[in-house]
Amino acid sequence: MAASRRLSLIGLRLRAALWDSRSLSEVRQQSFSLYAKENAAKSCFLNVSPVKHISVRYMFIQTQDTPNPRSLKFLPGKPVMGTGTLDFPNAQTAECSALARNLFEVEGVKSVFFGPDFITVTKMDDEIHWNDIKAKVFTVISEFFASGNPITTGAVPQSESTQSEEDEDEVVAMIKELLDTRIRPTVQEDGGDVIFKGFEDGTVKLKLVGSCTGCPSSSVTLKNGIQNMLQFYIPEVDEVEQVQDEVDEINLKVFSEVERKLQDS
Repeated sequence: MAASRRLSLIGLRLRAALWDSRSLSEVRQQSFSLYAKENAAKSCFLNVSPVKHISVRYMFIQTQDTPNPRSLKFLPGKPVMGTGTLDFPNAQTAECSALARNLFEVEGVKSVFFGPDFITVTKMDDEIHWNDIKAKVFTVISEFFASGNPITTGAVPQSESTQSEEDEDEVVAMIKELLDTRIRPTVQEDGGDVIFKGFEDGTVKLKLVGSCTGCPSSSVTLKNGIQNMLQFYIPEVDEVEQVQDEVDEINLKVFSEVERKLQDS
């Protein structure tokens, strides 16, 4: 009898919520919250711990488009890296992060990028639709943050130039300051990042990561945006050149070869 009254109460509140033009997801969360609060001491809902289920259901993840149609920015509403960024161009580079490894298990995911408070996921090609993988990415991110596990463990690969501050001259220091204060924050807003790799004979060498990788507008950003700004403030800069790490070049060649074989088969 008591259970019946509780279910009736939940039904009335659900109908009231529907008349109030709330979304279906809000109605489900409200009904679950009512049920969980009244039964937490006795049982669980759908064979899942109420506390664990609430932590997953109540995580609100937003998505944001990027200039790269193959990349989508996910904002979990919590710090990811906190400071700095971390790029995972393929599954083999994700040893230091369980979250990245889990995201690579989603069929169609090509690369993963962690920003201060966002995660950029890049899909394999245009034939894969975001509607087919977005829900799975949501689930992976929600379950990971609910677990409380750290984003990274063990040795984390260094993406920045290893040149020490003592060895840097004034020009390099100015380039890095401009990148960190004026350029990188803007690029990170679009789900990517710009990594300084060196300065030689008037040429600034930069690596584009995250949504910038393979983006149709990346060359325009590099020349018309970054190069123009650096040249305006630093006369010693002649040009800006996009570079890749040796490992990235090898991985790109391997991926291109596999992709070619799949198309021929």
